[in-house]
Amino acid sequence: MLLASVRTTIFCSCRHVNRGFQQSNRNPQLRQWLVKRSQSTITAEVGATSVPAAATVPNAATNRILGRWLLGCSGLVVGAVVLGGVTRLTESGLSMVDWHLVREMKPPQTQAEWEAEFAKYQQFPEFKIMNHDMTLPEFKFIFFMEWGHRMWGRLVGLAYVLPTVYFWKKGYFNRSMKGKVLGLCGFVFFQGLLGWYMVKSGLEEKPESYDIPRVSQYRLSAHLGSALLLYCASLWTGLTLLLPVHKMAETKSILQLRRFAKGTGGLVFLTALSGAFVAGLDAGLVYNSFPKMGERWIPDDLLAFSPALKNVFENPTTVQFDHRILAVSSLTAITGLYMFSRRMMLPKRAKIAISLLTAMAYGQVALGISTLLLYVPTPLAATHQSGSVALLSLAIWVLAELRKMPK
Repeated sequence: MLLASVRTTIFCSCRHVNRGFQQSNRNPQLRQWLVKRSQSTITAEVGATSVPAAATVPNAATNRILGRWLLGCSGLVVGAVVLGGVTRLTESGLSMVDWHLVREMKPPQTQAEWEAEFAKYQQFPEFKIMNHDMTLPEFKFIFFMEWGHRMWGRLVGLAYVLPTVYFWKKGYFNRSMKGKVLGLCGFVFFQGLLGWYMVKSGLEEKPESYDIPRVSQYRLSAHLGSALLLYCASLWTGLTLLLPVHKMAETKSILQLRRFAKGTGGLVFLTALSGAFVAGLDAGLVYNSFPKMGERWIPDDLLAFSPALKNVFENPTTVQFDHRILAVSSLTAITGLYMFSRRMMLPKRAKIAISLLTAMAYGQVALGISTLLLYVPTPLAATHQSGSVALLSLAIWVLAELRKMPK
């Protein structure tokens, strides 16, 4: 391309010079002027074509684009978490007994295909023990719940991977961002595999168990925990790209507030994760009273399993008790964070974030108590699960507002 443009320029210039020579044979001064002019034109045009176009480099504009993209991705992850919670509450998660990355994207279309899919479901424990009188229309409902959750997961994967390829080619990522987005994309694939690994635990025959078929609470917690980590990482990275760092003096109070906020955020995350064990064991149906559990503050069957550590993860009473303790601890920590922050001068956005976090904490506790007292109705339980993600989001916003100035 470069040689062709140079060749064309020289050829046109030579024609122009020859024409000038023919018209100015009788004027030597004019001939010299034409030669110099042609040479300077060729030099200028060759120099202009040899300078490469400036490559796109990360800047404020590209950071805004990346920040909005990651916030959008984090929103899709929230949708997956909420839809997964509804799928769990409607006991739809074991309706699809196969996992295929592409083939299952098309649901059954004909009556024969639906009957074949239903026949496969009938071979597994959930149908044999719980749903042996289920009709085909009822199966279609739980099938579409799980199918929608899986398709949403694929949408999340595409929302991460395709823009990553595009932005990488455009040069929007610096070295640090390249590592981050590769980690996020890898985590999306891991999340999908972990979801199928979780479902498999509910499809296994367990002759020694008389319990209703359900997925392993350990795998459910791992699946939810990895989704929350993906969400937190995406939201944090997006906010740090969009929100300018506040210029705050690194006083002792600010350092203490920052550490306090980090500890509080970790406690909120742990409380949300403990909710997966509550859901996995249906522990919300064990003691439906508050603040006491039945007639006692500490129930008799709190340590009914042996060894004692087994109660923390497998005893529904202990799991509900732990979730209550973590929820109250989170509320106390957030209230303390709010009170401590009122004693110092903070930027306006940071004050708003802490205030919203505090208000959401009290609302989330009210939702949890209502869900418990009303014996876990599906709409209220789904709202409570969504509230945990909202609370975690506000905690991350607070941390983003209080972060240090980069060196």
